[in-house]
Amino acid sequence: MHLEGYFLATLIGLSLGLIGGGGSVLTVPVLVYVMGISPILSTGYSLFIVGTTSLVGALQYAQQKLVDYKTAFWFGLPSIISVYLTRKYLIPIIPDPVGSLVGLEISKSLMIMLVFALLMILASISMILPIKEKLSDKTIPPWLAYLTILLEGTGVGFLTGLVGAGGGFLIIPALVLLTKMPMKMAIGTSLLIIALKSLIGFTGDLGHQVLDWKLLIFFSAFAVGGMFLGIAISKRISGQKLKPAFGWFVLTMGVFILINELYFKH
Repeated sequence: MHLEGYFLATLIGLSLGLIGGGGSVLTVPVLVYVMGISPILSTGYSLFIVGTTSLVGALQYAQQKLVDYKTAFWFGLPSIISVYLTRKYLIPIIPDPVGSLVGLEISKSLMIMLVFALLMILASISMILPIKEKLSDKTIPPWLAYLTILLEGTGVGFLTGLVGAGGGFLIIPALVLLTKMPMKMAIGTSLLIIALKSLIGFTGDLGHQVLDWKLLIFFSAFAVGGMFLGIAISKRISGQKLKPAFGWFVLTMGVFILINELYFKH
């Protein structure tokens, strides 16, 4: 029993419940460094864990009428297609090793962890810097807003498929800025999008990997418990106030992974 891993799973769910994103970027590092699972398998496990946890959260927000289903469809559809194709066809054909850089052989696992670390740093910046719900008085034309949503949905789906992160840190700012959606509505809608694309993307792994269902179910259960706790706390404390502090933590983890993978494993 990796008790520390299950404790961290609770924190992942807690962050998803509080701020609607960010927690998923911790799932793969916890699975790799604490649970001892390979990076490639961890990205698939992360899809199931994050998808299940986000689905529970989305249902809670839906009960409060804080989910925009039309926007979830337009953002979610290209994300679902992109993440499924990435898991089903792209991941299996990536060569191992991928190549070499300044004398360092880049294995498939190393590439995934490096991309993941960079994604964590990007996520941390989006959490540290506040989202301005109104940039200007200019209104973005609806067709341009939805075209941008479609394109970003495709990109987020690809990243989710590659590294197993939900992408809430990219989805929420897009919903707020492009559709002028209130923050709580954006969080609920983001959770639904993450749930759908992650769980459907996970099916692309079936047949490619031997899965430890016991670990998946236990880890997901702890994360779901954290999600309920996060939603309960969010009714008393604004998750946005805690977001920058969590962002600095994620930034530290991202830098640690970069240094660890590049300098201490080779």
